[in-house]
Amino acid sequence: MWSDIMWFDTLVFVVAVVSASIASVAGFGIGSLLTPTLGLSMGTKIAVAAVSVPHLVGTAMRFWSLRDAIDTRTLWRFGVASAAGGLGGALAHGWIDSPWLSVVFGVVLLFVAMSEFSGLSRRMEFHGRVAWIAGALSGALGGLVGNQGGIRSAALLGFDLPKRAFVATATATGLMVDAARMPVYAATVGSAMRAIWPTILLATAGVMVGTLFGGRLLKRIPDLLFRKIVAGLLALLGLVMLLQGLNGPDDQATR
Repeated sequence: MWSDIMWFDTLVFVVAVVSASIASVAGFGIGSLLTPTLGLSMGTKIAVAAVSVPHLVGTAMRFWSLRDAIDTRTLWRFGVASAAGGLGGALAHGWIDSPWLSVVFGVVLLFVAMSEFSGLSRRMEFHGRVAWIAGALSGALGGLVGNQGGIRSAALLGFDLPKRAFVATATATGLMVDAARMPVYAATVGSAMRAIWPTILLATAGVMVGTLFGGRLLKRIPDLLFRKIVAGLLALLGLVMLLQGLNGPDDQATR
């Protein structure tokens, strides 16, 4: 029994470090990896709420270190619309819960990744009202399937931002969503979260380590390679979501 607990704690810490490192480079990844890991020992609903704590801490750390690189114009046009759409999609998730949403999500991410690899995305930049629409739609879809970070980064590829501005703007948008959803989790499953506080604390520590490491890694990645790395990670996430949707109900709500 004790060995099983140690094994799980080690897994949580390692996944937290890796996921936060990825998020520091791509703007998403903590919830995508950490939520299903915690879900191995608790219900998905509790896992989503539990991950919101280390997610908030990691996002806040990333925001502070990149605050000077935020593209405020993109944040205002895309970020606010994305946060609003994400909250709306999350609320609608209780009524619209279909595995086909994961299929659509996966196809969209794969399309974005292939567009980036082929060069098509360079001819699909978002401006004006399109930016607001892209933010709202990506946020709503992310809220419906519970993975706003991935679809948010996918949409941000259409703004042709430098790597630091890309991650900083994605982070600022994610922080707005975190600030809005944390009180909801505290009110609905706060007692359950308090019961697993050692696991949450361990995951938070791992995320902090990974965020610090990932921030240094981001500085070493050439600008030309950055978008390809993001596209590759989106392709992997898209494939996972597509297979998950085709194989059964989508019960892995991640951020």
